[in-house]
Order: sequence, then C-alpha cells, then structure tokens
Amino acid sequence: MTRLIKYGNVQVGNGNLITVQSMTNTKTYDVKSTVEQILKLEEDGCDIIRVAVPEEKSSDALKEIKKEINIPLIADIHFDYKLAIESIKAGISKIRLNPGNIGSDWKVKEVLKAAKEYNIPIRVGANSGSLDKRFENDTIEMAMVNSALYQVRLLEKNEFDKIVISMKSSDVRKTYLSNKIISEKIDYPLHLGVTEAGVYEDSIISSSAGIGALLLNNIGDTIWISISGDPVNEVIAAKKLLTTLGLKKGIKVISCPTCARTEINIEDLTNKVKSITKKFEKLDKNITIAVMGCVVNGPGEAKHADIAIAGSKTTAAIFKKGKLIENVKKENIEEKLSKIIEDYIEVI
Repeated sequence: MTRLIKYGNVQVGNGNLITVQSMTNTKTYDVKSTVEQILKLEEDGCDIIRVAVPEEKSSDALKEIKKEINIPLIADIHFDYKLAIESIKAGISKIRLNPGNIGSDWKVKEVLKAAKEYNIPIRVGANSGSLDKRFENDTIEMAMVNSALYQVRLLEKNEFDKIVISMKSSDVRKTYLSNKIISEKIDYPLHLGVTEAGVYEDSIISSSAGIGALLLNNIGDTIWISISGDPVNEVIAAKKLLTTLGLKKGIKVISCPTCARTEINIEDLTNKVKSITKKFEKLDKNITIAVMGCVVNGPGEAKHADIAIAGSKTTAAIFKKGKLIENVKKENIEEKLSKIIEDYIEVI
C-alpha cells in the first residue's frame, strides 16, 4: 500500500478511493474562463484540477482562481523556479515539477523550501519523450523508472518526502511496464495516465488498456485520461472506467450486441436509458441496468442486474433483481422503464 499524500482536503494513496484528475485548456491568466471550466469539471465529478503556469501573469491569477473553486488546484511548472515559488505562495494544493528542467540544485532547493513551508506535495516523474540522458542506454521503460527515481532521490536528499510519481508514455505497454516496475521499488502514490493518447475514441482505448490494467493489479492512486479536446470528456471517461472496474460507485448500463435475434432497437433504447440515468451521475451506489434485445439472453442477464429489460416483437419484459415485474407494450417501454428506474434509485 502506498503512503498517504494530501492535496488540500483530498487524500491520495494509502487505500483511499482512486481520484480523478483533469487539466484546463483555457489560458490560466484568463481567470473568468478558467474558473468557469473548473466549476463545470467539478460538477461532472473531477476531484483534482491542474493548470499550466508558463508565465508570471498565470501565477498571478492562481490566488483568484483558488478563491472561486472547491477542488485542489495543481500548478504545472517547467523551467522557471520563481514561477514555482510564486504558485506555492498563491495557495495551490500541489505542484507538478520536473527538477531536471528547473536548473541548478540551489533553485530546486528554493522550491523545496517553499513547498515545505506551505506543506504541499510535489509530483515528479518521467515521460518517455523526455528522458534523463544519464539513462539513454537503458530500455525505454527502465529509463523512465530510473529517471523518476533520480528525481525522487534528489528530493529525498533534501529531506522532502511529500512526493507523488507519474510515469507516462504514449506507448501503452511502456506505460504499464514502467509503472509496474516502479511500484515494486517505492511506496509513494502513483499518478496514472497515457500521455498523448489522442482524440476521444483513441484515448479511451489506450487509457482503458493502460490505466485499467494497472488498476486491476492494485497499482495507481489517482488517474487522468488525457483527451485532445474538452476536458469534461476526460472526467466522464475516467469515472466510467473506475465504475466499470468496480473502483467507483455509480450506474452501469450494459446492453447486448445487435444480432439477428434482436427484436427491439437496442442502441436507441440503451441511449434512452443512459439519458434517464444522467441526472443520477453522482449517485453513491452501484446499480447495473441491462438492456437486452431478445428472450435468449434477457432473463439470464436480468438475474445479475438491478433492473433489466428484455424485448420481444410486441412487448418487453422488465425485471427487478432478477424477478419479472411487468410486461409492457413496445410503445410504452420508455415511459414505463423511466418510472421504474427513477423509483428504484429514489428508494435505495
């Protein structure tokens, strides 16, 4: 089990629930736009948010942003140790830092001094696209591990141990292997993600494979599904992944393939069910709803679902906890199912 690290009031590691992170794509110095985006991300279930701080006007904006949001704020810093220090003084909850690109050791020490004073953690790590040249003869995954460990040892040497580690690659296999190896060497919390994962569908596949495989092996404490585009999609995808893996409570809608036995429009009905349940996205319960297109698989799947529907040519059978509760006419399916789902959720 990893050690406990606190991001403001959010606990990471030490067996706590996996947290979901995202990163804004607004200009950080545009306080209004950045706050609006963060509040939308909060509403959709983001636990921790990161903002880029590439210049002084962005670090100056952090204090105002912090006042308007509720979740921990992380500053992403590269190259300029002064920006790191000013961000810490602005009240951020964590800093993302690569000690190797900050410069001289004394600059790193100054950042660590500020982090100690304000009692905030630092996230360090390795990206396969920018590895420490000391390890260029290693395999990519071992170079990632050794690069990250070098940064960790540098911080430890300066008596700093509020550390979170991130090991990312655009290669899913390298992401998996590097995180697996380093998890056996340290007890610091791990931040998981597949970097440069692409647009929505590409990222979902890569991230689910890489992050999911690690989480199923009890590796990882906080995750970010990186998607090119609206960061809200990152949060929705991450929450669905955690729910699918049984690591976060919520509603899971399952449906059968649309084979030749199908007698109702499965895709259409499943999307309607998802629409019905959208208002309950923050539900702190596990619920499975099954949408089945025929009587072959329907009754069997219904035994494992909280609510299930199995369609036939003219009617649909609705089950609750494996027991048939009603047969409804095809034209009344949506209305009746909506009432049953909402009633069930309201009383559990």
